[in-house]
Amino acid sequence: MKVLVTGANGYIGRYVVKELLDRGHDVIAADINYDGVDERAVRTDVNLFGGEKDIFEKYDKPDICIHLAWRNGFVHNDQSHIDDLPKHYTFIKNMLDGGLRHIVVMGSMHEVGYHEGAIDENTPCNPISLYAIAKNTLRQLTLLMSKEKGAVCQWIRGYYILGDDLKNNSIFSKIVTAAGEGKKEFPFTSGKNKYDFMHVTMLAKQISATALQEEVTGIVNCCSGKPVSLGEKVESFIKEHNFDIKLNYGAFPDRAYDSPAIWGDATKINRIMEHYN
Repeated sequence: MKVLVTGANGYIGRYVVKELLDRGHDVIAADINYDGVDERAVRTDVNLFGGEKDIFEKYDKPDICIHLAWRNGFVHNDQSHIDDLPKHYTFIKNMLDGGLRHIVVMGSMHEVGYHEGAIDENTPCNPISLYAIAKNTLRQLTLLMSKEKGAVCQWIRGYYILGDDLKNNSIFSKIVTAAGEGKKEFPFTSGKNKYDFMHVTMLAKQISATALQEEVTGIVNCCSGKPVSLGEKVESFIKEHNFDIKLNYGAFPDRAYDSPAIWGDATKINRIMEHYN
């Protein structure tokens, strides 16, 4: 298969590109720079958001497009999420109009907003940040356009990603930095909230496996399906890396909009990994 990966040099993109190549597929990598992209991928200087009607042809008519490109994903109320939304819409529309028959787009658990318990494809969405509102809107648009064109569509809903810890801007990267600076204490919340954690390499495997089949479509939770408390996960991370640093529980209050426990329903991804991986 010929697979176009946008955001190919991003936090998730680099791993997806490598995974697809390791599986023997041809990868067209699209990004602004390529310093972390696997050398086996074909690089392109086509402007993703140039608005060209013939962009599908310019990207050499891929069989599948995995659209991971998104900026400021860790800054949930950055204005860019709303400003960029029409560009993402135009890109996907022009790709589908040009002949693309299989689109895969990266979404987020944040589309759902405040929720307690497992999230499945029918969970109502009430996004409460600019990032979440933009992703949720793009999901609705992409599913609608794909249906109109008769294209296969998979919306990958991601959860709490870890790994490659200096590049992901998460609590884990902050602990790596603090430990590197010789700090002995790390200010923390209560740590009681439970989330669905996944290493970025496993996420890349799940995204690739999802994209390379057409039986399981729609919203697909790329997740573990198992809620783990943030405190427990961070403590094991510190132990695993032999950091000489302790968590100062309660230094920060838990955010009002954070759910006590939220995780993905793994039914669809388990089916994919069992039958199509």
